[in-house]
Amino acid sequence: MIVPALEEVIRNVMKTNPDSVLKSVPLGASTVKRRIDEMAHNVEKTLLSELQCSKFSLQLDEATFGSSSVLTAYVRYFSPSLKCVTDEFLFSKYLEGDSKGETIFRCMEEYLQEQNISLENITAVATDGAAAMVGRYRGFATLLRQKVPHMVTVHCVLHRTHLVPKRLSGELHEALMICIRSINKIKAHPLNSPVFAKLCEKNDETANQLLMHIEVRWLSKGDSLQRLVDIFDSTVEFLGEVAPLLCHELKKCKKHLLYLADIYSKFNQKRLQGRDVTTTEARTIIMGFQVKLGSFKNSLESRDYKYFSNLKHFSTSLMEDHRISDDDIEIFTNHLGNLQDDFGVRFKDLENMTIPEWIITPSDVKFENRSVEPECEHELAELSVDIAAKAAFKSRSLSDFWHKVNTRDKYPKLAAAAEPFLLAFPSSYMVEAGFSHVNAILSKQCNRLNLEERGDLILKLTNIQPDVKALVRAHQAHPSH
Repeated sequence: MIVPALEEVIRNVMKTNPDSVLKSVPLGASTVKRRIDEMAHNVEKTLLSELQCSKFSLQLDEATFGSSSVLTAYVRYFSPSLKCVTDEFLFSKYLEGDSKGETIFRCMEEYLQEQNISLENITAVATDGAAAMVGRYRGFATLLRQKVPHMVTVHCVLHRTHLVPKRLSGELHEALMICIRSINKIKAHPLNSPVFAKLCEKNDETANQLLMHIEVRWLSKGDSLQRLVDIFDSTVEFLGEVAPLLCHELKKCKKHLLYLADIYSKFNQKRLQGRDVTTTEARTIIMGFQVKLGSFKNSLESRDYKYFSNLKHFSTSLMEDHRISDDDIEIFTNHLGNLQDDFGVRFKDLENMTIPEWIITPSDVKFENRSVEPECEHELAELSVDIAAKAAFKSRSLSDFWHKVNTRDKYPKLAAAAEPFLLAFPSSYMVEAGFSHVNAILSKQCNRLNLEERGDLILKLTNIQPDVKALVRAHQAHPSH
């Protein structure tokens, strides 16, 4: 009765199409909340129904927001509905009392029990390596392994990559501290920052601001130091007026700054970040970078700067003070040698990882050179002569091939044996990215929002589309609208 009357008013008085006006009328806040929560519940129900009968790996971490500790978890599993391996947001839960390993384990165990998901379905867990997560006696992973002995624990490769470059010699560490003090002197002072920006614009620099180094932000040193190199002259000119002693120290350590900017930028492994990165891919990248460190060291020893763009540009200058001394070369090469040793210690588990050859190269598998369990031998024999499977492998990624429906149906035992290698998360990247969304949702205006009772975060992070048609059919139509 109301809507037709409004249509006539809009059409006759406003002289416009009533459809566009009526569609722009906002719904009430409670209506929007209810529909968000219903869609989130539908998505969660779909995910949990698939996890009840699927093997999956976990990726989880906890963070503090205000006075509350939030535990966030992701899963990677083969989705029967999507017919592929998918990374999916599982939950965010408030930790009661503290954030110790026992509390984290209890929180996750209770959630899985409530949803009728067996702990035996967990094949691997990726954490940030904190004591609460991997402690020998009461860490989360230790408690979980008591329930699931076959489970694999993975220390986030991004965190380990961040820890490796912290190993610096006395000269390089002092140079890094001088660079950070120089950046903070300009960037952290509200009176200095705008004046410095004007100076950079006057000098026609490529940027007008420095980037602050944040210790808790992964691999930020590379970007921060490279920006300092890019606008080094303007930085020295500005510090010469506001902090002459700091300016002198910065100019004195320029060669060390150039080296640090070069080597730290190489640690920004973008290929390790993002979704769909498997443990086998991460191992290839990490082990490859370890080999590259040897090439970097050999090139510096022969004064070939082809891998170090900043040092190369510096050394080609005709100015006399732009000569890189033998002492500097020794400092740089010793640092690269220490990095190699540290890589060998921190990533020993990846280096010693034994992945069966038939998983990596099923298209070239030789039954005579098999390394497989006895119950899988017959399937491996068939795979070794399967022309269709070999053709499918050439056009698909490793994960897609082993989780392909035809492969799982024809070789179920082989697919099950390959699954733990393909499902394991190599890092906790997705959880860290999820915390950014939590921080955005829990703003100053919404600081009392309960993440467990609202579906905002689920719809923000999920890849599953809610079944809107089913939700609509479940509602009674209102004649008034």
